[in-house]
Amino acid sequence: MNTTWRIRNGRIIDPANSRDEIADLLVIDGRIGAPDQPVPPDVQELDASGCWVVPGLIDMHVHLREPGEEYKEDILSGARSAACGGFTGVACMPNTKPVNDNATVTAMILTRAREAAVRVHPVGAISLGSDGKQLAEFGEMRAAGVVAVSDDGRPVRDSQLMRRALEYASDFGLPVIAHSEEPSLSTGVMNEGPVSTLLGLKGIPTAAESIMVYREIALAEFTGARVHIAHVSTAMSIELIRAAKARGVRVTAETAPHYFTLTDEAVIGYDTNTKMNPPLRSAADREAIRTALADGTLDAIATDHAPHSILEKELEFDAAANGIIGLETALPLTLALVRDGVIDARRLVELLAVKPAAILGLPAGSLTPGLAADLTVIDPQREFVYTADQVMSKSRNTPFLGWTLQGRAVLTMVGGTIRHSLPA
Repeated sequence: MNTTWRIRNGRIIDPANSRDEIADLLVIDGRIGAPDQPVPPDVQELDASGCWVVPGLIDMHVHLREPGEEYKEDILSGARSAACGGFTGVACMPNTKPVNDNATVTAMILTRAREAAVRVHPVGAISLGSDGKQLAEFGEMRAAGVVAVSDDGRPVRDSQLMRRALEYASDFGLPVIAHSEEPSLSTGVMNEGPVSTLLGLKGIPTAAESIMVYREIALAEFTGARVHIAHVSTAMSIELIRAAKARGVRVTAETAPHYFTLTDEAVIGYDTNTKMNPPLRSAADREAIRTALADGTLDAIATDHAPHSILEKELEFDAAANGIIGLETALPLTLALVRDGVIDARRLVELLAVKPAAILGLPAGSLTPGLAADLTVIDPQREFVYTADQVMSKSRNTPFLGWTLQGRAVLTMVGGTIRHSLPA
């Protein structure tokens, strides 16, 4: 399998090394070559004219459903979907069946991932069974290969347990990824506001998120530990995170493409593919998210890729499961921010590659010579209609089917091996 390439005439965007230039990139024996390195005689060439060559994208928040719900997604199908979307690595959440709360489950995921198209980084549970009562063994899971801990899908309701989790995780250099939700307020099925009233659906107020974001920040500030806030969706959460960062609190945060693309008006029509948690919010919240991506308040874009079959989605809106797939649409939706002047190309690479790698402590996110050649070639102009027959995931639960999207990963390379490519 060839792992030596010269990628020619691409726009190399590598924020970690302050590069943004039209140049060739060498990949030698699966690793990034130096610009002045001799070109091997057996090199194969790829023409990247008109494209961006960037560090491989990292999705720090996906649900691969294996073990336990492989009919929705499994590690191999999720990895294929990731490669198609330009991602070279994904961090998979622990709400599997059984929950990834011990070294045995972590090892099983990594064993299966050896056959995957991209690098799979397991996230371990904060609490045993993610039931919020007793901390899991972070040290054993860290030794087995987890890159973070989270009870994503459920909030940690007990503040003392969350405090101990932050302190315990810091001993092992693990970020704590917080699902910030106050359950007693989060009893509806969409954002609380004029649209929920119009549709006759029970709403979830923005305070359900921001109250818990405040708690996570308060505990991080008190303990001196770091915390990462998942899937931020509200303007109030943004204000809290922005102020905390100004005070020096060790907080990072992510949002998902649906929160800067759609609003709760997308729910009109009762399409269950617009049902997610946190829910789609108001236009004002969407604008706050876009501003926070531009000014650095938000550190990363993650998909919260949540596959469900028709068994969970083709139901009444109240009864349908939360979540949408997102690995194959994240890049074009983020590129729309570039075209709209919200962020520039460098910032896109920071949000989708540099910062996710840094938060998770991965040796990725740059095109530094000597690193594994995990990279993505993006054609920012390529248009396509996103149709069900193109979806690489096992599931089809997305509100973006039928959309004309612009910008696509035309090549995804992992360790010098091409895992996804499109014809010119």
